[in-house]
Amino acid sequence: MQAFTKLSGVAAPLDRSNVDTDQIIPKQFLKKIERSGFGIHLFHDWRFSDADGKVPIADFLLNRAPYNKASILLARENFGCGSSREHAPWALEDFGIRSIIAPSFADIFYNNCFKNGMLPVILPTGQVDELFEYEAKNPGQSFEIDLPAQLIRRPDGKTYSFEVDAFRKECLLNGWDDIGLSLRHADKISSFEKSYFEKFGYVKV
Repeated sequence: MQAFTKLSGVAAPLDRSNVDTDQIIPKQFLKKIERSGFGIHLFHDWRFSDADGKVPIADFLLNRAPYNKASILLARENFGCGSSREHAPWALEDFGIRSIIAPSFADIFYNNCFKNGMLPVILPTGQVDELFEYEAKNPGQSFEIDLPAQLIRRPDGKTYSFEVDAFRKECLLNGWDDIGLSLRHADKISSFEKSYFEKFGYVKV
């Protein structure tokens, strides 16, 4: 997966609580097994007025500049609740969102973000309120998220520190998903397979 170190981009302020995975990517779009191509369906029922996704709702946040190019999402509490579909972070990432800042996340969604190269940042409610207020007064300015330093930087220089699990941080910095972690031991795996089949060559796989 794509490594995450520093991200600088527009932060779209989605001022809604308890955004569930069926709102992020409705169930009728879960027909593909590959990870790409879901961005067009992100927040479908909020972005479009028709079933085919061809008639945008003009005043929805992600349908208007500069937020249609956002790489950061400001959200409220309990983001990503509902069913455990991994398609939700797939859709966000495919749209261009690499990080979400919120006071809290649903556990499964939170874990799925890390496994797909996205950084979910938990900040206290008061600090999230500050970011919403700053964005409202300064629409479209770029924020910077610095994972090595574990800091969010506003354009005016104010910073917010955040916590992240050390192992998950290392995986993001190196672009390691579960497969990537396994491939770090490719030589040992190959050596084991060779010795195993030499010893048990009669076993059919």
